[in-house]
Amino acid sequence: MISMLDKIWFPLSLTLWIVTISSIFVLCSGVTIAYVFARREFRGKGLLELLITLPLVLPPTVIGYILVILVGRNGFLGQLIFDVMGRGIMFTWQAAVIAAYTVSLPLMVYTAKAAIEAVDREIEYAAYILGKSELETALQITLPLAKKGVLAGLILSFARAIGEFGATLMLAGNIPGKTNTMSVSIYSAFQAGNNELAQVLVLILVFMSLLTIALTGRFAGKLEV
Repeated sequence: MISMLDKIWFPLSLTLWIVTISSIFVLCSGVTIAYVFARREFRGKGLLELLITLPLVLPPTVIGYILVILVGRNGFLGQLIFDVMGRGIMFTWQAAVIAAYTVSLPLMVYTAKAAIEAVDREIEYAAYILGKSELETALQITLPLAKKGVLAGLILSFARAIGEFGATLMLAGNIPGKTNTMSVSIYSAFQAGNNELAQVLVLILVFMSLLTIALTGRFAGKLEV
């Protein structure tokens, strides 16, 4: 017999694990993409920006279906993953990471992009004149000056990933003890008529969201120059 504590602890710990890994990938790739969008002009840029924006406007289940096509056993990425790992990635916690990453990436990209665009280009040009490379300038000057926007994007992405449901359900499924995240567990508890468990999970998720917002405001205040 699974206790109430076990029913709460597993989805909570799984969700935090998935969101943490997703946020690491979102931070690294999101800032890079944001910098390229903010400081580069190239053919196809508008199309790439449109593709990055899609998870913000499409229903999560549609995003989940697209991911199933891409990373499923017969998909291009799915076949590549199978060749490398020797197994598929569908209905695993790694699939939940992919879902969380996909839906939260746009928040990071466009928040960081706006912050990077706000950095005075004259400061960057001065760094170039002093012999700094573009990479050194970006790491030592541009990104530190845009740190508040980057932090805001990271927190927004983290919060979005915590509440991800539709794409996760499509790609990772709802396997108790394996892929049942907080949002999926709330849905399952409600469907099973276990309102007590659903209410506890909802309260925890609300508390986590409020804590995230509070910590963001507190930390952002410390970043004031």
